[in-house]
Amino acid sequence: MEQPFCCPVCGGALHFQDGALRCPARHSFDMAAKGYAHLLPSGRMHAKVPGDNREMVAARRAFLDEGFYEPFQSELIRLVLEYTAKISGPHVLDAGCGEGYYTAGVAKALRDAGKKACVAGYDISKFAVKAAAGRDKQVFWAVAGSFAIPMVSGSVHCLLNVFSPMVETEFARVLVPGGVLIYAVPGPRHLFGLKQVLYDTPYENTTSDVAYKGFSLERRVPVRGQITVRGEQIGQLFQMTPYYWKTPREGAQRLALCTELTTEIGFDFLVYRRV
Repeated sequence: MEQPFCCPVCGGALHFQDGALRCPARHSFDMAAKGYAHLLPSGRMHAKVPGDNREMVAARRAFLDEGFYEPFQSELIRLVLEYTAKISGPHVLDAGCGEGYYTAGVAKALRDAGKKACVAGYDISKFAVKAAAGRDKQVFWAVAGSFAIPMVSGSVHCLLNVFSPMVETEFARVLVPGGVLIYAVPGPRHLFGLKQVLYDTPYENTTSDVAYKGFSLERRVPVRGQITVRGEQIGQLFQMTPYYWKTPREGAQRLALCTELTTEIGFDFLVYRRV
């Protein structure tokens, strides 16, 4: 299948040649042995090694592979299949794909449904993309960022965003008119049990139907559940959340003493249509 990513410098088509991706203007980008491209020019890197580090990626992968968030993956797959049902060869892009848990699940489901889909995922963390590339060799993976997506305008039918930055201008640009954005946000009491340990005054997440330029909101699909994590799973869960960076030391110390933790979990999938 043709490479869905384009040159991040000039926007030209990319072709695999001599172990690298090259465009007609002779810009060249490395292809890692694991099968992913590095399409984040050094001038667009906000840090020497941007994004999640190796340890955070490993923690997230271990946690997700235990199946704790399987209800969210299943609902995302259902929504993708629903919104691509009338497209024989849909182009699906996961913006901020992380270590590829959701992307790979969607790609497999589309193949199982007999779809000749082109599925791609990118993340700003090279460690995340390296891990993702090991999940599914038929997905196109790249190190890239959402503020300058290396995709041709109007080339994506369905764009996924699970807890990644919302960059409405770029998302609207790459989606075809009428295309769908499925945006996952935390529900009001997502990980509330974890917060009760970390904070003296835990708080619920705020929810609102935000309007984004270029999009109309079609529906909100809630998914709720409860999980119990034990031992090292507790640390893995903590490390894959934003609370890892902003929890007071006392809260982190309380969590370190826990041997078992039960918490509510909840995603809301917001489905937006590109107008």
